[in-house]
Amino acid sequence: MTVERVVFIRPGETEWNRVGRWQGIVNIPLNAHGINQAKRLAQFVRNIGLDALVASDLRRARDTASILSEYANAPVTYDERLRERDMGVWQGLTTHEIRDWYKKKYEELLEDPHNYKVPNGESRAEVEKRASACFESIVGDSNATTIGIISHTTAIRTILGAFVPDCKPYDMHFRNMSVTTIVRSDDTWRVTQLDDVMHLEGMPSTYIDEVESRAKT
Repeated sequence: MTVERVVFIRPGETEWNRVGRWQGIVNIPLNAHGINQAKRLAQFVRNIGLDALVASDLRRARDTASILSEYANAPVTYDERLRERDMGVWQGLTTHEIRDWYKKKYEELLEDPHNYKVPNGESRAEVEKRASACFESIVGDSNATTIGIISHTTAIRTILGAFVPDCKPYDMHFRNMSVTTIVRSDDTWRVTQLDDVMHLEGMPSTYIDEVESRAKT
């Protein structure tokens, strides 16, 4: 059986999302609003028809997966390769703080956003390497036709950039608990749904511009 559809789900809101702090690989749990976001998506998840879920092992992704799996009736596996970018010494800081305290380093990021390695952290290229390997193993080894991947903005962007022709993922935004779907036809992936939050209609959301989105290729 061939995987024909992959549904990327960004985890729900955390307190650090709300105040604009970069989480990276810090194990921040969903806040009350994030839990409600996951429950709202869970009401629609059966209609998506997921056969399996694969999630980052970070706390906010695990919290999201736990809620969704109950409704999707789909098994969950966890893979650390789907983690967010390790933001090293910038984890826990706001964009304003990064710009003020690490001005030269931030300028270096903007000059070479793909290869710049955050001090004590990762480069976007390193995230792409691990996330792409994970994606290939998921779609290559699974017996499912539709798989949900619960991951983070940078990992999702790098996968889309690597596998979807003509995709410009760094021009895309991914809100908390958004759904982005790709389908495969003749061995080519294409985006059919981008940053969909229709399931959150009527719920206020906090959108934080990421360092990643400011450092466009």
